[in-house]
Amino acid sequence: MLSINPSDISTAKLHGYLLSAVAPRPIAFASTIDAQGNSNLSPFSFFNVFSANPPIMIFSPARRVRNNTTKHTLENVLEVKEVVINVVNYAIVQQMSLASTEYAKDVNEFEKAGFTMLKSDLVQPFRVAESPIQFECKVTEIVALGNEGGAGNLVICEVVKMHLNEAILAEDGSIDQEKLDVVARAGGSYYARAKSGFFEIPKPLTTLGIGVDMIPNAIKESSILTGNNLGMLANVESLPNQHDVDNFAKDNTQFVGIKSIEKHKFAQAFLEKNDVQSAWKVLLIK
Repeated sequence: MLSINPSDISTAKLHGYLLSAVAPRPIAFASTIDAQGNSNLSPFSFFNVFSANPPIMIFSPARRVRNNTTKHTLENVLEVKEVVINVVNYAIVQQMSLASTEYAKDVNEFEKAGFTMLKSDLVQPFRVAESPIQFECKVTEIVALGNEGGAGNLVICEVVKMHLNEAILAEDGSIDQEKLDVVARAGGSYYARAKSGFFEIPKPLTTLGIGVDMIPNAIKESSILTGNNLGMLANVESLPNQHDVDNFAKDNTQFVGIKSIEKHKFAQAFLEKNDVQSAWKVLLIK
């Protein structure tokens, strides 16, 4: 058996071991707001529920390992002590992943990830309308666990109101786990779908994805492409150039001259194979 003293390895390596070993972990898709009213949306997998009376949840925006900087979520809850924790199910997991991209502070991840901002009843941060369950919370305490890269910051939240989409409820009013179809985080690029096990989502670009807000409306408003499809399409640094699209069309004449709805179906098939570039080329053929 390999035995390791945490102090003998790098923080990055220790971080990787911890994330892979303690898995799967529930995801807090946290919506916050700063003192100027700018919204932020970001997922955190250091998260769980710890009490029912009072109803307490805790998530932890850790300091970045690579450069010891803090995340906008932590900065926001220090300014405005409120948060909405949105539950992530399979239907929104690709968009959630895109929202984890480190956009600038003035960029609204709701728009970049293609989510609908839903006004909360008791707190200032917006809810994610597409999330099946949303918890409006007041932040009661923030506990810093250290000052070095990788150190967590426990954001202790009291649930003041919760919202459940009736579509995920059983006949007796309880949450139907099959209908909820929740996902969790594991190590590396792995996620766990409660219904069917592990799957992978490539980590968002270190460069910035264009975002759902930059996808042409004719594609964004497709009756075929799902939110997950749009999340994948949005996680590219730039669109294929016209030269590459034209060459693709010459080699794939079956995509030329077809209706938009058919293009969307073919693009979706490419996305199911994780071939995002080909999906874009199909969509951009004139």
